[in-house]
Amino acid sequence: MSAFQDLGLMAELVRAVADEGYATPTPVQARAIPTVLEGRDLMAAAQTGTGKTAGFTLPMLQRLMATRPEGRRHVRALVVVPTRELCAQVAESVRTYGAHLPLRAVTIFGGVGMQPQVKALQRGADIVIATPGRLLDLAGQRAVDLSRVEILVLDEADRMLDMGFIHDIKRVLALLPKRRQNLLFSATFAPEIRALARSMLQDPAQIDVAPRNSAAETVRQLVYPVEASRKSAALAHLVREGNWYQCLVFTRTKHGANRLAQKLDKAGLEAEAIHGNKSQNARTRALEGFKSGRVRVLVATDIAARGIDIDGLPHVVNFDLPHVPEDYVHRIGRTGRAGAEGEAVSLVSPEERKQLRAIEKLIARDLPRSQLDGFAADLPADGPGDRAHQGPRPGGRGLGGGRGRGQGAGQRRGQGGGDRGQGGQRRGRSGAAAQPRDAGHAGGGSRRRRGGRNRSGTAQAS
Repeated sequence: MSAFQDLGLMAELVRAVADEGYATPTPVQARAIPTVLEGRDLMAAAQTGTGKTAGFTLPMLQRLMATRPEGRRHVRALVVVPTRELCAQVAESVRTYGAHLPLRAVTIFGGVGMQPQVKALQRGADIVIATPGRLLDLAGQRAVDLSRVEILVLDEADRMLDMGFIHDIKRVLALLPKRRQNLLFSATFAPEIRALARSMLQDPAQIDVAPRNSAAETVRQLVYPVEASRKSAALAHLVREGNWYQCLVFTRTKHGANRLAQKLDKAGLEAEAIHGNKSQNARTRALEGFKSGRVRVLVATDIAARGIDIDGLPHVVNFDLPHVPEDYVHRIGRTGRAGAEGEAVSLVSPEERKQLRAIEKLIARDLPRSQLDGFAADLPADGPGDRAHQGPRPGGRGLGGGRGRGQGAGQRRGQGGGDRGQGGQRRGRSGAAAQPRDAGHAGGGSRRRRGGRNRSGTAQAS
């Protein structure tokens, strides 16, 4: 695989990547960066955790430097994301990779005061990273001018273009010049979303660096049939008996997330909920508590979880199966990053058989079933994957405490621990080359971080 400098990146960007300890791009970066540098529109599909953010951040920064105008700054690149957390993630990637460049970025998202964002825009910005609702609010107040945007990026494009966001996206597009470069990045693209995206793009290049709508092979997936009324107790049992110290749990609704977090907390398991009704400060505190170990279980809705990226996260649980099967891929992509091993457990009630079949059809595989002692429910077999088997015990390797060493690229024994990282590839003590990660939070590899040690004892990118 080529090095970053072989992709045509300028010296300042290669230096910034090297500062983070990387030299070799991930597959999505290796294919996307030259395409974006050529000025082409792009639609890229890649598994969550493979470095998508760096795939557009690096060439975007270079193209902005090539067309840098004289005089006052104006917004020339717009990155639209679905959540505040993903907004912060992309902003950190821009800051990290743009460390040696005279470009300025501003983040715009709801849940916090508007005036600081207005003042930041008044000082001038080359790049705006925004959620659509707050962006439209500020545009309506003439606080942000998007008429000279040269590059538009839709990150997590499947969600951004799904029915819940399409009207806001169309309103944003109406504020942009017709002549611009469009980049769409996402882990999954349903066929109808691909068709809608193509209608917005001009002769786009298309990149698929992994089977469509697939999960990383390092994620071990397992289904426990459980009656709906017993799911809370079953989850508490798994966390307690397996000594799970860090577990991300997905529910379908905000109220469901609140109820589950309260039940777990009453059961003596430190839990917090994160969703769109929470203030930004509350969401930030919950995430910090989860990363530090103070919060053992983080309960989230799908939208709130976009942008959450925690290195070495051992367990993801689908407390409720999603109505949209593509969301399953996004959910389990929170674990098994950077070649590390991860576990994705689904608690499936008989009423959720339809959603389970839709997920299995999407990922083109049957998910193995296992009976959870004391909580087993009847889930009639629909195919080979429905045959129950003796799965790993909650306290064992993998599905247990998550203390096994990752076997893939991007994990090594080290002196530091870590939350998130991006960038290139380097060789650790084990001799395995670490895949590059996005410099702020998500990507395809890991390195020694500056912070503390995570509980698994492996060094992670930051």
